[in-house]
Amino acid sequence: MKTPLISAKELEALLVEETNIIILDASPATNVSGLHSDLEDLQIKGARKFNIKDNFSDASSDFPNTIPSTKQFQEEARKLGVQKNSKIVVYDNLGVYTSPRVWWLFNTFGHHNIAVLDGGLPEWVAQGLPTEQPAKKRVPLGNFIANQKEFAVVNFSMVKENTESNTALVVDARSAGRFNGTEPEPRADLASGSIPGSINLPFNDVLLDGKFKSKEELAAIFNPILAEDKPLVFSCGSGLTACVILLASKLVDDTKDSSVYDGSWTEWVQLYKEEVDEVKTDEESYDEVEEKSAQAEVNDAVELNDEEEVIEEEIGQEEEE
Repeated sequence: MKTPLISAKELEALLVEETNIIILDASPATNVSGLHSDLEDLQIKGARKFNIKDNFSDASSDFPNTIPSTKQFQEEARKLGVQKNSKIVVYDNLGVYTSPRVWWLFNTFGHHNIAVLDGGLPEWVAQGLPTEQPAKKRVPLGNFIANQKEFAVVNFSMVKENTESNTALVVDARSAGRFNGTEPEPRADLASGSIPGSINLPFNDVLLDGKFKSKEELAAIFNPILAEDKPLVFSCGSGLTACVILLASKLVDDTKDSSVYDGSWTEWVQLYKEEVDEVKTDEESYDEVEEKSAQAEVNDAVELNDEEEVIEEEIGQEEEE
């Protein structure tokens, strides 16, 4: 693919010209952004279901949408018939929401011949292009080989270290309210707020009517961010919409070093709280030890004083005798 984005008309033409095109439907069953689709019972004709939650996430992780192992990604991609030379187009039924995550996953695991359908299924339907009812498809096993790209993913420790070193710029795709701590997180028992030193770019700000804004409009948004002489780390609630703004940044400058904080705010707020609670526990334990030590010193002093008084009393008695 020449660019990471493809229009509905371009995909229509590509399907006529090429035979090794694989269309992936990454439409989510649910979402925490309050988005709704009227096209849940439709898919692009010939599309194959890409299930991020059930097949392309680490089920053993405590956090949602965690990137799978190289082995898992390769096996699941092969089940979808992905070949080494496959050209992939991915879409979702919300316009642009989960599809950039799939684009990022394939790029992270070494397959760059992939593009996101701009506007997704709503745009495809609006253009009057062929659709069908979703159905399971049996496809030949692919021969795709996954090789994870180094530094495409950052973890909690790396982001925590960056709050002190300030070597990278963290860009958060959540809403301004969630970022500023004035609106609740959609996930229960999760505090809102932001990673120290991060900046806010809500993912909806790079979209217009379910499609990416023009390159000129995106440049106006990203030029001040790209001007920072730092790598970019994209974050959100759980690693999905971070990929929306990462892809938008690549439409402006595809040379900038970029990565995704995969655990994002869900991981950060929980692990950071655990660390703070652990420090408090350690401090309380230290204070308790100090208090016991001080009390022991007092007790020793009292005992020593009692002993001295007994000795003085005995000496006094001897002198009287």
